[in-house]
Amino acid sequence: MELSILWFLIVGVFLIGYFVLDGFDFGVGMALPFLGRDNTDRRLLINTIGPVWDLNETWLIVAGACLFAAFPEWYATMFSGFYLALLLILVALILRGVSFEYRHQGKGQKWTRWFDQFIFWGSVLPPLLWGVAFANLAQGLPIVPMENGGWMYEGTLLTLLNPYGLLGGLTLLLISFTHGLVFVSLKTAGEMRDRARALATKVGIAAIVAGAAFLVWTIFQHLDSEMLWAIILCSALAAVALIGGWVANLAGREGWAFTANAIAIVFALLAVFMSLFPNLMHSSIDPAYSMSIKGAASSQMTLELMSWVAIIVMPLVIAYQAWTYWVFRRRLTRDAIAVAAH
Repeated sequence: MELSILWFLIVGVFLIGYFVLDGFDFGVGMALPFLGRDNTDRRLLINTIGPVWDLNETWLIVAGACLFAAFPEWYATMFSGFYLALLLILVALILRGVSFEYRHQGKGQKWTRWFDQFIFWGSVLPPLLWGVAFANLAQGLPIVPMENGGWMYEGTLLTLLNPYGLLGGLTLLLISFTHGLVFVSLKTAGEMRDRARALATKVGIAAIVAGAAFLVWTIFQHLDSEMLWAIILCSALAAVALIGGWVANLAGREGWAFTANAIAIVFALLAVFMSLFPNLMHSSIDPAYSMSIKGAASSQMTLELMSWVAIIVMPLVIAYQAWTYWVFRRRLTRDAIAVAAH
């Protein structure tokens, strides 16, 4: 396998890992106004992700670094084209992260409510805008090659807010919300667990409908793709996993439901990445203007050096994260939160 294709897959693994892990983080943040009847409930929800939320976001940082080093032209074109959307995501993530640390340090309900709002909106905007961005990558963007090398994005933020892009954003938002609710039911006991499972059942139906519409639309947009068989296979597996997760949650099997939702996210994003191959960005202006994997990759020496680093570092990162989840695997209750400092 060529190193450029290998690094396309590695970047995809990091991005998929980010959405699987930070996806339920976002879902928990979205659940605050729906499950948090009082401050103790909201503290309980926040503490379900307290030990892991910042570690989950590391996957996005590593994915961005790999993207910059392995495919600098892809990085430059995508970050310039999605500049405003990515800025909004960054601001939302900053406000969300700060709120986790500061909401409990003020005096009075007004202070706490402000930061709870930041957590909620900081959890809504990223999956919505990421879904819009990835849907537009699958659909194609108005990019053209420049005379001095590289590609230029000729659209605006409004260009991204097309029906297919918005459907992609809504789909990832609903799947993340469902994923987070199932995680809450997996990590809590008592009434909170029951309420989270009941809400996950309702939201899960909307996620299935939106996901099915998005995946079918994706397939029809790539009927002439050489990877059509892979897109159909990944879409079918994502749909089966999403439905299976809903059934498992309905049966009270939170562990299986969480696993199935994670699998659904994996295969849904794989369908998007398969729709890109062998390009990194499709040009909606002229297919000849599309950015290919080989054309945007770094030098062979750079990719070789990165490969050796990845062989050493990736197993350590995965092992450390697995250990962290194992340490903080126990369920939480209102009684434990009520006497806790945070």
